[in-house]
Amino acid sequence: MGNNTPVTEFILTGLTEDSQLQLILFGTFFVVYAITLVGNLSMIILIRTSPSLHTPMYFFLTSLSFLDICYSSCVTPKFLSNLLKQKKIISFGGCLTQLYFYGLLATIECYLLAVMAYDRYVAICNPLLYLMIMSQRKCVQLIAISCIAGIINAFIHTMAATRLSFCGPNIIKSFYCEGPPLFALSCSDISLNYLLVFVFVGFNLITTSLTILTSYTYILVTILKIRSATSRKKAFSTCTSHLMVITIFYGCFSFMYARPSSRPNYNLDQMASVFYVVVTPMLNPLIYSMRNQEVIGAFRNILGRQFHVQHI
Repeated sequence: MGNNTPVTEFILTGLTEDSQLQLILFGTFFVVYAITLVGNLSMIILIRTSPSLHTPMYFFLTSLSFLDICYSSCVTPKFLSNLLKQKKIISFGGCLTQLYFYGLLATIECYLLAVMAYDRYVAICNPLLYLMIMSQRKCVQLIAISCIAGIINAFIHTMAATRLSFCGPNIIKSFYCEGPPLFALSCSDISLNYLLVFVFVGFNLITTSLTILTSYTYILVTILKIRSATSRKKAFSTCTSHLMVITIFYGCFSFMYARPSSRPNYNLDQMASVFYVVVTPMLNPLIYSMRNQEVIGAFRNILGRQFHVQHI
């Protein structure tokens, strides 16, 4: 490090330096964050209070809603506060903490989406054995495996980041602390960090993607064998919401990390990051509430009970 002063804090570039635009963005993303919290909390309460939704599928959906609340909350509050500040500072420890929880929750969501695909596979391809295969113990074990994978992945990358030396500059070209922009500021060898990203992120993505593709391949084959058009439509309807969530999540993730590093485009990266980290957790409960007839039916039943109680 020579005579360079070690970095104790970082400056996040944010989305814009225009103060008026920052106020507009603050209002917009504050509303998005509020909808995220209300939408996901409402989904959790609806599932917990509706006996018809006490199935493995909705147990996983409850977990996804809780995860989306945590996932958005590890980045959005700091992002919103920085929109009101001229200098967007985050401490070294705060940056590593955000890096850890971002990696933890993103990994868990990848595995949880794969688990939900497996759940749909069992429900459609083995309907008579569904409740026996997807027992409460099995569901808890699958959630635990997802969490363990997230903990391992986040711990490895965060520990690898702590061995790096930062001696300036300290400007992270992002609105939150993520791996590549942080590594780019290091004045020490970062080859190990990128190797770990390649190995562990690659393993997690390949494992979850193969699980999802295999599950939906079997699902598609099974549905095409169904002779009744009504039954086929019902089987498809149980998968469309999950497929939309997967498409949005993996689409944004691929756009952020699959492009060649030799062609950086920070504006596009920022837009993709905002959608991936801030907007996607808001969309998930909206997709499931609008596309799922069982959720709509449970919501109507609750409204009906409330209306009945008020008129007694």
